[in-house]
Amino acid sequence: MLPPLKNEEVLRGRYQIRERIGQGGMGAIYLADDLRLKGRQCALKEVEYDRALPENVREEARAQFLREATVLARLDHPNLPKVSDFFSIGPRDYLVMDYIPGKDLRALLLEARRNKRFLPEKEVLSWAEQIANALSFLHSQEPPIVHRDIKPSNIKLMPHGLIKLVDFGLVKVLAPEEVTITIIQGQGTALYTPLEQYGGSDAHTDIRSDIYSFGATLYHLLTNEPPADARKRFLSPDSLIPLREINPSLSPRTEKAVLWAMSMHPDERPHTIAEFKEALLGHRDTPTLPVSPLRIRNLPSSPSLAEYLAKPAEAVLAWGAAVLFLLSLLATLIR
Repeated sequence: MLPPLKNEEVLRGRYQIRERIGQGGMGAIYLADDLRLKGRQCALKEVEYDRALPENVREEARAQFLREATVLARLDHPNLPKVSDFFSIGPRDYLVMDYIPGKDLRALLLEARRNKRFLPEKEVLSWAEQIANALSFLHSQEPPIVHRDIKPSNIKLMPHGLIKLVDFGLVKVLAPEEVTITIIQGQGTALYTPLEQYGGSDAHTDIRSDIYSFGATLYHLLTNEPPADARKRFLSPDSLIPLREINPSLSPRTEKAVLWAMSMHPDERPHTIAEFKEALLGHRDTPTLPVSPLRIRNLPSSPSLAEYLAKPAEAVLAWGAAVLFLLSLLATLIR
C-alpha cells in the first residue's frame, strides 16, 4: 500500500487536500478545495488496487473503474452527490464528487440510542422516500446501476433536510456482458448485505440486492438494533427479530414492508423500488385539483358554506341571522 495523501498536497494542479475524512478497504476519502472554483469543496474517493493481483486483473479493474466513472459523471439527481471528475495518478484512481455536509444517519442512530429513544417513524419514512427516489433513478438507467453498499453511514442528512445517498465505491453498472471482479469491487457491509452478494461472482446481484440493503438499513434506523446478517439468518431462520417486538410504536404496515424487503431469496422481495415504496408509504400523492386564479395570486378564496358553518362563532351568527329573518317574515305575513 502506498502512503496516504498529505494535507495541503495538490492533485492535478487543482485539488488541494484538506484532510482525510474516511477510510475503506479500497482506499481513503479526502476533503479537498477546488483551486479552480474558489470556495468549492469536494470529496475525493481514492481507489487503490491490490498489487498482489495479476497484472491483467488489475488492468481490467481499472478499465471497469473508468467505464463506471464515466456513467456516474452523467448522473444528476437531487438525492445523489454530483460526480464532477475522475482521473488516475500512478496506481491509484480518483473519483471527484460534491462534498456533502451534515451528519450521516449512523451518527443520528447512535445519538438516539445513547439517549434511549427511537428515531421518529415519520421522520425515518420521510428519509426513506428520498432514498427510494435516488435508487429508482439509479435503477432506471440503461443499463441499471446498483449501489451495492446502502447503509446508514452512506446516507447523509444535509442541514436543510435533504438526504444524499453517498459513496459510489461499490457501484456496479449491470452490463450483461461483463462480470464484476468482486475481489476488487468489494462486498458491501455484512449487516446490510444480501446472501447473493457474497462469494466470488456477482452473477445473481441485481436491483433486488439494493432493496434488501435498503430494508436492512431501515430496520436498524427504526429499532436501534442491527439486523441479523444474511449468513446468520441462513443458518438460523428465526434470528431476525420482528421490528415491533423491539419498537412497539411502529405501524404494522412499516414492519411488514421492511421484512418483505429483507426476504432471503431475491424472488420473494419487492422486484422494484417503486413496489417497495408503495408497500412502505402507500399513495402519498394527492390528486391535482383545478387551481383558481385567486389561488395562483396567493389571494384567499371565499370559504364554502360548510367551512363557514364548521366554525363555532360563525355558526351561531349564521343561525341567529336565520332566526331573525324568519321572525321578520312571520311578522310581515301576520300584518
